[in-house]
Amino acid sequence: MNIQGKAKMDVLLDEQETLVLETLRSFLSVECDPAVVRDAERNESGYSASLWKTFAALGWLGLSLPERYGGQALPLTYAALLFEELGRHIAPLPVLSTLVPALLIEKYGNASHKAVLSAVVSGEMILSFAVQEQSGRWSPEGIAMTAQRDGDALVLSGRKCFVADFQNATHCLTAVRVEEAGRAPGLALVLVDTAAPGIQVERLRPLAKDQECCVAFERVRVPAERLLGAGQAALDDLMDYAAVFTACQMQGAARKATELAAAYVTQREAFGQPIGAFQAIQHLAADMLNAVDGVQLLSREAVWRLSQGLPARIEVAQAKSFANEKCLMACRSAQQMHGGIGFMAEFDINLWYRRTASWGLRAGSTYEHRRLISRALLDTPGPVRLGVAAHASA
Repeated sequence: MNIQGKAKMDVLLDEQETLVLETLRSFLSVECDPAVVRDAERNESGYSASLWKTFAALGWLGLSLPERYGGQALPLTYAALLFEELGRHIAPLPVLSTLVPALLIEKYGNASHKAVLSAVVSGEMILSFAVQEQSGRWSPEGIAMTAQRDGDALVLSGRKCFVADFQNATHCLTAVRVEEAGRAPGLALVLVDTAAPGIQVERLRPLAKDQECCVAFERVRVPAERLLGAGQAALDDLMDYAAVFTACQMQGAARKATELAAAYVTQREAFGQPIGAFQAIQHLAADMLNAVDGVQLLSREAVWRLSQGLPARIEVAQAKSFANEKCLMACRSAQQMHGGIGFMAEFDINLWYRRTASWGLRAGSTYEHRRLISRALLDTPGPVRLGVAAHASA
């Protein structure tokens, strides 16, 4: 794929994409071994500050952001490769939390919003985003938090849950229902200073042992200019980006777990031969590879459609629902192929399982994404063609 993007999706990487992928893999292989992940799990922030600094200095945070902010302006499909490799190395970095809001700010934001982008590319700022509330629903219907107009300000009231990296971030892109006199409440995103008065944070401890919080907003005042344009369209994009990039991360992690398991079963012997010679192990390995390849194809297609400005809601839902089930299956199978040691916290394969299991709970459950797919399939008359007419009902 050239820098301007492709007119048609190509499942094969071109020379430039391969170079980016190999360069990032080489860097993370050296700088992000399991010891770095374990160290990050033990510290308060949940991420490696030194790795973040180096990662930003090499320009990875600006891969798909415009050059005027210090980025490289590469298509969104390059971001998919980035998240695949971050997942492969289970890199303890707040990249997804930061880049999803940054991409939305660049697309829909005003000058007030875009003032943060140069600092994001340089790594000086970490961002976060907040959609889910106490119901845990990953859908517009689950958003009850309000933003009331008060002169030139918005007053935010409500509670957000399962917010990644809020305490590490300077700003959080928050989903709200805007209440204005004489108008029905409308969904929108607002960029909130995480240090604003009236914010209370309750730290959670997710399975991945990274940073996740519940955040209470008690009449938090935010300048009205911090409201992102495009209303629910921006929220829809945020949910699509977060879901599909999480699927990319999960695929990268599950593929690495599959490779670790394959290497182990060729060395571990039982009854005088490697356990990989047994048919049951071979079938399990085949299922794992089929699963991760399927997730990769679905997620790359969804990202490509987003990069082309095409409807992608159903493709995103397919990618994330499939990743939730199949990537977890692959990582769980990798543990089983290691035997009892695969379930020990001290053994590295456990890191890939925990991260994948935790990511599967973020950016939409299997059932929520299946609901979107089923609505598109059952509510749309005519032939089954999820990439076209079915988007009308999504």
